[in-house]
Amino acid sequence: MRHAVLAGARHLTYLEAGASDGPALVLLHAFPLTADMWHEQLASPPPGWRVLAPDFAGFGGSDDHQRGDVSLNDYASDLVALLDRLGLGQVAVVGLSMGGYVALALARLAPQRLNGLVLADTRSASDGQQARAGRERMLEVLSERGPDGVADEMLPKLLGATTHRSRPKLVSEVRSLIVRNAPEGIRRAIVRLRDRDDATPVLGRIRVPVLVLAGEEDVVTPPDDARALVEAIPLSRLEILEGAGHLSNLEAPAAFNAALERFLTTL
Repeated sequence: MRHAVLAGARHLTYLEAGASDGPALVLLHAFPLTADMWHEQLASPPPGWRVLAPDFAGFGGSDDHQRGDVSLNDYASDLVALLDRLGLGQVAVVGLSMGGYVALALARLAPQRLNGLVLADTRSASDGQQARAGRERMLEVLSERGPDGVADEMLPKLLGATTHRSRPKLVSEVRSLIVRNAPEGIRRAIVRLRDRDDATPVLGRIRVPVLVLAGEEDVVTPPDDARALVEAIPLSRLEILEGAGHLSNLEAPAAFNAALERFLTTL
């Protein structure tokens, strides 16, 4: 675990593994988890790569923005600030679910910082009316029952049927990653997700290689969402991970890591 001080004396925590002097790979976590969801990737970093996994503002040990309205762009801006703080120029980025939304925000706000992109179990579209209503219900659950209530609501969807049937320990592990977060960090993330911009217009402008990954059993962002990304992004290809749901990096770590390593050799 490392700490970086950003503007406003805010602390951002991140995990680091791999080669200290290698090219940088940044892993962006899902909602409502933390950077610890990447432990399977950090334990076996791609050979020669320096791997960083930050906690978004308000998650894990990272401070949130204290003033004014919040935006999903906050997370992307914090990532740029962290890269500057560490003296890193171009990086490869892996974003899963909410992390994918942030990766696409980075592709819009600072495309020059990317040399490769992995979009896992995510989509480009903003929330429609039904999804926004779901965010409002989640805010109510959080207010009434805290992070435990959020975990109860989300766990059935975050993990695939195979995981729920055969890996109860992983289900418990994901729950623990959710409930360790502060309610306010979760609340502000829900608002950011609810109000995020549609990233679809940026897809055709992405000029770096892109790998799109999708869990075969993902019910949050089904494989058809991944196929839509590949159709819109010029230099992209798709891999479907069998037996995995929305958190494919945890549910199918060997297949996820192998696909990631194959992709990184092309950069």
